[in-house]
Amino acid sequence: MQLNELQQKAITLLKKLIETQSFSGEEDKTAELLEEWFRDHGIPHKRQQNNVWAVNECFDASKPTLLLNSHHDTVKPNSAYTKDPFKAEIENGKLFGLGSNDAGGCLVSLLTTFTYLYSEENLRNNILFAGTSEEEINGKNGIAALLPEIPKIDVAIVGEPTLMNLAIAEKGLIVFDAVVKGTPSHAAHPNNDNSIYKTAKVLEWFEDFKLDKISETLGEVKVTVTQINAGSQHNVVPAKTHLVIDVRVNDKYSNMEIEQILKENAPVDEIQARSLRLNSSSIPVDHELVKAGIELGMETYGSPTLSDQAMLSCPSLKLGPGDSTRSHSADEFIYINEIEEGIDKYIKLLEKALK
Repeated sequence: MQLNELQQKAITLLKKLIETQSFSGEEDKTAELLEEWFRDHGIPHKRQQNNVWAVNECFDASKPTLLLNSHHDTVKPNSAYTKDPFKAEIENGKLFGLGSNDAGGCLVSLLTTFTYLYSEENLRNNILFAGTSEEEINGKNGIAALLPEIPKIDVAIVGEPTLMNLAIAEKGLIVFDAVVKGTPSHAAHPNNDNSIYKTAKVLEWFEDFKLDKISETLGEVKVTVTQINAGSQHNVVPAKTHLVIDVRVNDKYSNMEIEQILKENAPVDEIQARSLRLNSSSIPVDHELVKAGIELGMETYGSPTLSDQAMLSCPSLKLGPGDSTRSHSADEFIYINEIEEGIDKYIKLLEKALK
């Protein structure tokens, strides 16, 4: 099949995906669309829950395997939409609709690339495509559930909107719950141990807190208090003030190290990480995929946003058509030519790196 014909079929598929509701955990119908694509192109595939995957025709277990991955779940549309989020409309070269940019454009571009190279012989790597679920909620039934079912992955390209530049590193995430304790009392009586007042100094500490190790690609670890909750009625001084702290971890620290540092130093009475599984990720700058991308004119950078890379233990690269700033926005869109160019660049990248 000619590349331009595949590109048009990719856009048709993206329209179908937009018009099929696929909130995280509810992706069964979009998984069926991915299966339909494979059936239409005569490619054997497998489905694990709402994750759909396939390997190239010349798969050789003795070769390393490259994963091409993106997700087909979406967030729920926000109230600022002026267009129908479930109607795929093209206006002035823009394809509007929920999930068009994050990450439908990446998904169909990687799927088209896989299909184009499916029967290619003598590649240095196997290619495995996986369209996965629950990325937006870091869910247990997404790529985390799929990894034990598929061949060992040696390197990955994760499709997220990067304007087709190379995100060679990505920050990890830890969410902490913390507690500042005080003495409960009636508001009418003196109390020098008010947990809310004590929290003011705690907030100053977190605002000023810095870690020493700064990454060339990801910068410093970013620690941000994002939620505060205390009290139940106006005349009661609460015993506890609860904080939520969002920590974006660079590639100089493990999540376990960050947890230990905050447990030893944060001026709170209790602090507990919700999860330590969303680690930072990266790929060496001298990896053949990165070198090939640079030769094709792509720029490298470090990404502050989280993706399914956090679930992978192998080197990984985030790369895709579309713009991250449009993700989760009202009237989300992707340019048609971004998809066409994305497919073209993906193919050129893999042909340069794997042949």
